[in-house]
Amino acid sequence: MSWPSPRIRAQIVKELLSVWRDPKSRFLLIGPPIFQLLIFSFAATLELRNVAVGVCNRDNGRWGHELVSRLGAAAFVRHLRPAHSAAEIRDMLDRRLVLAAIDIPETFSRDLVALRPASVQVILDGRRANSAQILLGYLNALVGGLNADRTSPPAGNDSRLPLEGAGGEWLPPAADRDGLAVRHWFNPNLIYRWFIVPSLGGVLVMFATLLVTALSIARERELGTFDQLLVSPCTPTEIVLTKLVPALLIGTVMGLVMAAAGVFGFGVPFTGSFPLLFCSLLLFIVSIVGIGLMISSICSTQQQAILGTFAMGVPAVLMSGFATPVENMPQLLQGIAQIIPLTHYLIILQGSFLKALPASEILAHAWPMAAIAAVTLSAATVFVRSKLQ
Repeated sequence: MSWPSPRIRAQIVKELLSVWRDPKSRFLLIGPPIFQLLIFSFAATLELRNVAVGVCNRDNGRWGHELVSRLGAAAFVRHLRPAHSAAEIRDMLDRRLVLAAIDIPETFSRDLVALRPASVQVILDGRRANSAQILLGYLNALVGGLNADRTSPPAGNDSRLPLEGAGGEWLPPAADRDGLAVRHWFNPNLIYRWFIVPSLGGVLVMFATLLVTALSIARERELGTFDQLLVSPCTPTEIVLTKLVPALLIGTVMGLVMAAAGVFGFGVPFTGSFPLLFCSLLLFIVSIVGIGLMISSICSTQQQAILGTFAMGVPAVLMSGFATPVENMPQLLQGIAQIIPLTHYLIILQGSFLKALPASEILAHAWPMAAIAAVTLSAATVFVRSKLQ
């Protein structure tokens, strides 16, 4: 007896045709993923650009004007808003006209010339905490450059130039930093798209696979063809298999397209093993298929299936380490993250692109996906069997 049997082959062909002939399914699989990859690759970034900064310069000396000039020329600053008092600074922050405000005191230049500690107060908008902390790092680097340009002080004098205020810190003079050499491994120029594009590929493949499988049984119910499955000779295992193969094919093609777009479209280097990444992609898709079939088996309409897909997919993305490190989460959420296939696949995907992840590390994250696939497919088979009885 040949495998797959003619009955299974016919079911697989029927599933592929039903997906391709349905205009809504065809649009969901082709249009949004490509559009989202193009949009999110540029929009989903932690880099700060076009920032508005308030400046209250009460110093008439050279160094106060130099600091303001460098702020205005900085690539991350879109607009400098002048202020003349603390009340104006408060008003700008209250109205969200600026992300941060800098208060330069009257003695700033005199203190620098006299090699005394000179302070600059930075006031951050705590309502945008993440962006404000990133901006503080940029301002620290800018003031550090100003500090490096002044004359080195005699030994024994404290010439530190601090940034005081919310999150401020003391910057040592340039002479103390001469031995520090910073190197960013795997992403030397800190190009954010090198991180976001591979991760987006994994997220979009997950949602596409969930949609295909979640719509499969729900579509049968909505179109009235589910009753034909009830009287067909197909077993629940065969039904799950026929729903798995189309999703596996579609997800694999989409995963390869996303990887190719990252390499050839966005210039992200691929340094790992393609065969290992391909096998991991297959495991990832199979583990997602089981979740999608469980969603589909409990939904009566395609609209419910789409809502169920996003109800499962959005928390999975948030806890997978896509946007925030898993290690920063509470212990309970860290444990839940380990049973999410996307958590392990993103590590393999990012490692394969940027750091030539060794086979041992890929295997360490591949076997959890295999275990998740076994559990979800078994559960999906039980769910389908309960609906067929």
